[in-house]
Amino acid sequence: MIHPTAILDPGAKVPASCKVGPYCLIGPGVELGENCELISHVVIHGPSKIGSHNRFFPFCAIGIEPQDMSFAGEETWLYMGDHNVIRECVTLNRGTTKGGGGTRIGNHVWILAYSHVGHDCVIGDHAMLINGATIAGHVTVEEWAVVGALCPVHQFVRIGAHSYIGGGTTITKDVLPFAKAVTPRNTSTYGLNSVGLERRGFSKERIRKIHHAFHVLLNSRLNTTQALEKLRAEGDQGEDIAMLIKFIEESERGVIKRK
Repeated sequence: MIHPTAILDPGAKVPASCKVGPYCLIGPGVELGENCELISHVVIHGPSKIGSHNRFFPFCAIGIEPQDMSFAGEETWLYMGDHNVIRECVTLNRGTTKGGGGTRIGNHVWILAYSHVGHDCVIGDHAMLINGATIAGHVTVEEWAVVGALCPVHQFVRIGAHSYIGGGTTITKDVLPFAKAVTPRNTSTYGLNSVGLERRGFSKERIRKIHHAFHVLLNSRLNTTQALEKLRAEGDQGEDIAMLIKFIEESERGVIKRK
């Protein structure tokens, strides 16, 4: 299952169930799980620990050292879960010691052609990075979030769970969970990602509660502090609203709201 033109370091761990195609390079410190497929011309550097059933398309570069001028060859890591799809020319960098040492990719993640994930990022389960998405260092993309094509995301930003960022949108602040963010002229939050939530099985009542919370946050003419106080005063609205409130409270860069 290993093509004769592929080069594997003797220290790499590659199970017999893996397929390694033409002209792939697997370096020292790389550990692959069962049933991974490297189609061709894939480069994986270590230390990288990669789970099972992952597919890597041509010319992607995985576990390459971080693009950080302070990096001096320290041992840092890339961690990847299971059932991920990494398309053509994607670059995934290892972490830095000052950022915790590791870049982490979850499970069932799709990272499409020419996308970049910088050092010390965390990409949650079922997230999608569409073609050319550029994620700077120390960014967290939470579960089920979609980062649209050609979107640059600033360092230390958080992309909330189940959110959707339209193509070409520049992200410099945190994106609210469940939100749609897009740039026609200004980067703004334009309501709820209701179609995405319906596709993921959210009930109408669950979506209604989130929609109400967004109305309070975006359309009630209350500032963020006042809006959070109002939502808390309304009583227990469920785990979705609790997550939304917690996300805003923990934001260090502020969140994108309506202009």
